[in-house]
Amino acid sequence: MAARAPHGTNQPPKIIYKKVYIEGHGGHHGGAWKVAYADFVTAMMAFFLLLWLLGATTEKQRKGIADYFAPTLLDTKSLGVGGSGILGGKSILSKEQTGPDVGNSRLPTVAAKIQSESGGRQEGAGKKGSLRSPDAIAAEDRRNFAELKRKVMERIASRADLAKLSRHIRFVMTPDGMRIDLIDDANYSMFALGTTVLEPAASELIGMVGDSIAKTSNPIMIRGHTDSVPYGDPRAMNNWTLATGRAEATRRRLAQANIPEARFNRIEGVADREPMIADNPTDPRNRRVAITLLYREGTFGR
Repeated sequence: MAARAPHGTNQPPKIIYKKVYIEGHGGHHGGAWKVAYADFVTAMMAFFLLLWLLGATTEKQRKGIADYFAPTLLDTKSLGVGGSGILGGKSILSKEQTGPDVGNSRLPTVAAKIQSESGGRQEGAGKKGSLRSPDAIAAEDRRNFAELKRKVMERIASRADLAKLSRHIRFVMTPDGMRIDLIDDANYSMFALGTTVLEPAASELIGMVGDSIAKTSNPIMIRGHTDSVPYGDPRAMNNWTLATGRAEATRRRLAQANIPEARFNRIEGVADREPMIADNPTDPRNRRVAITLLYREGTFGR
């Protein structure tokens, strides 16, 4: 703003500068709230991750995680396992690695907790939280299968009334586990012809197998097979329903040997689609029931 010049003089007018300070009205548009919001989102993500871990792990796994993040202080001076100082308190030429003189440094060393040595050779081999490899479990299963076969055959041989059925039972190792085939022939059938009713001797044989299977923990699969001889009116009854019915009848007989329902993994009938005597589909030996003890899973947490 220019002021009026004094009257009667030629002096230039004085110029006055007025500075106006405008207070900011956009403070709430700053970035501080974004930082706080990011912290909140991060905390919530960590919280939900924690909830997921609690729900997805077993008690044994949670203890292992807790031990990993809970180090303990070891008094290396008294334990004689080396100090935290340079070279563990020894000279570069020393070959001594243990003993009370090694831990010359008085600084404690942080180390993860070590499991107690009180456990046996099966420690960590429980059903839940297992760290055993699939190969180790499969090897143990194979040993159990061999022992089961030996016991079943010994029991059959000790019974005069069942000894004749020894040729009708066969143990076969497969990629899935050990298969126990109960096979018909021209002179004997495990089931009454054309039905799902077990013959008395066959029922006792399956019960004997079930007693041995009950001592294991492997999942069980049962598959029924027939020959290719047509069975009545295919619209009412056929080899598919007959094979499936015989597999189910076998499951019921095994269940009577106190095998829990949860152990039965699959019950199915395949009719004449997988003949044992491929070049003669009508051969009576194609009529059979296969009981397979499946390998146990060895993945972490099972």
